[in-house]
Amino acid sequence: MAEPPLLLLTDIHATFGTTPLLAGASLSVAPGERVALVGRNGSGKSSLLRVAAGLHAPDGGTRFLQPGTTLRYLEQEPDLSAYPDVEAYVMAGLGPADPPHLARQWMTALGLSGDEAPARLSGGEARRAALARVLAPDPDVLLLDEPTNHLDLPAIEWLEGALAAYRGALVVISHDRRFLERLSRAMVWLDRGTTRRLERGFAHFEEWRDTVLEEEERDAHKLARKIVREEHWLRYGVTARRKRNVKRLAGLGSLREKHRERLKPQGVSKLAASNAEMSGNLVIEARGIEKHYDKPVVREFSTRIMRGDRVGIVGPNGAGKSTLLAMLTGRLAPDSGEVRLGAMVSMQVLDQARAELDSNRTLADVLTGGAGEMVEVNGERRHVVGYMKDFLFLAEQARTPVRLLSGGERGRLLLARALAAPANLLVLDEPTNDLDLETLDLLQELLAEHPGTVIVVSHDRDFLDRVCGSVIAFEGDGRWQEYAGGYSDMVAQRGHGVRGAERVVEARATTQAPRAEAPAARRMSFKDQHALATLPAAMEKLQAEITVIRGWLADPDLYTRDPAGFAKRSALLAEKEAALAAAEEEWLRLEMLREELEA
Repeated sequence: MAEPPLLLLTDIHATFGTTPLLAGASLSVAPGERVALVGRNGSGKSSLLRVAAGLHAPDGGTRFLQPGTTLRYLEQEPDLSAYPDVEAYVMAGLGPADPPHLARQWMTALGLSGDEAPARLSGGEARRAALARVLAPDPDVLLLDEPTNHLDLPAIEWLEGALAAYRGALVVISHDRRFLERLSRAMVWLDRGTTRRLERGFAHFEEWRDTVLEEEERDAHKLARKIVREEHWLRYGVTARRKRNVKRLAGLGSLREKHRERLKPQGVSKLAASNAEMSGNLVIEARGIEKHYDKPVVREFSTRIMRGDRVGIVGPNGAGKSTLLAMLTGRLAPDSGEVRLGAMVSMQVLDQARAELDSNRTLADVLTGGAGEMVEVNGERRHVVGYMKDFLFLAEQARTPVRLLSGGERGRLLLARALAAPANLLVLDEPTNDLDLETLDLLQELLAEHPGTVIVVSHDRDFLDRVCGSVIAFEGDGRWQEYAGGYSDMVAQRGHGVRGAERVVEARATTQAPRAEAPAARRMSFKDQHALATLPAAMEKLQAEITVIRGWLADPDLYTRDPAGFAKRSALLAEKEAALAAAEEEWLRLEMLREELEA
């Protein structure tokens, strides 16, 4: 007979302030399940996860945690201030029977010594400490709220491997599409206070969501319901925006082809001769720029960025992305070499620090600077409420104080303020932090329509693929190289993604903490090749069988009517889920082996 859920939330209601946030939400987590919890910013995802963790009592509904089940929760903004150092913080997450060496192994795996003072940690270091704290006990249920925030690409890819090897149940909130695609097997969509569940991974979610919204819209019209205009656009406009983005993504091909032509080796005389002809289109030209601190940060880097280019910059934390960006935009002088900005360049910068917002000001005041109800956007005066709607805010939120906004809504407000300023060069340093999937779609659309030039630093692989025509990547020892295309194109050309700092790589090699191991074999056997080719179809078949069995077991009268049949089907469900988990782990191992050997 199948094991009952380890964690079960039923008919959860919660009101924050005067706003009903959860209105009958549910969540079921069985042993070994991989569930992604998605929804718009402010929809209550983090609140539902806090209820699941037992940290917030709902106004109504029930929470059940199987007795003896260990559960750990990674909050979105971990607080280490009560601890003298990172080791004390991580150790505090261990259970009475957990050996202390597990915490030390995970700290080493995540590039931490344990001696770090909490007050001096960067956002990424604090996130890694929090991950060590929740992973070290090897809990039965792991709840993760935006685990990739503030992590660089090597750390994100390392975390994917560690969670793929983790055998417990996982519930994760994340805006990172690639991360969700690789880890999720089921989706819970929180929308307007209630939840819907899809028994497939994130790769199938957006199409399913669009279908649900389209059916809901048709039903609403059939019943002659009056749909509030703003809500209609916010909900049902998602489908149209995503379809437009798919079309624009296809259009990146021509832009990337132009970059490939430009990046071909050229003689010096040709470069010099073309300056005059293209001076009106030239935005940034860098020739042999260098910057050294204790070690080389940038060595002999040259590039030309033309009007309309979308350029991504990628590298591990500490590689010098912000330094390179500051030199390219003229905010920092190089030690040697030359940077020339084109004529009439007007720049707007959104940096990682995200300047603090006055928590007592309203959204309208932030966007207008307190000067009336109009905001100037690209030389055009617009009413602030109309401009807010472009960023998925409702009209009634115009007088909402900033302190009542969620983290994602604050990020959206900062983007709206930055994009309202007159600029033909947008410089965005980690713009996707804290943004939900719908807002990411919106940002991609805004960047695609922006008539000027965009330079973006990001650790979001899917975002880079959807936005960029070229990528400047860190190659090590201060070397940077520009590649035509998005992040996936860069990986295909260089044979690997962004590599991490040496201390993290060395830690991974020595730690005994659970992780995805690199296979020792240097070639794939015929058996492995056959398994890699046939496992996807086998997994699809198992998933379909699981869906059918779950449908049977969803019958509330089945147990009363046929106890023996209920037990038989429950046992069959457990068998199929175990087979699917084993197949997915084997496929992941073989896929990693294939990628390693190809690299």
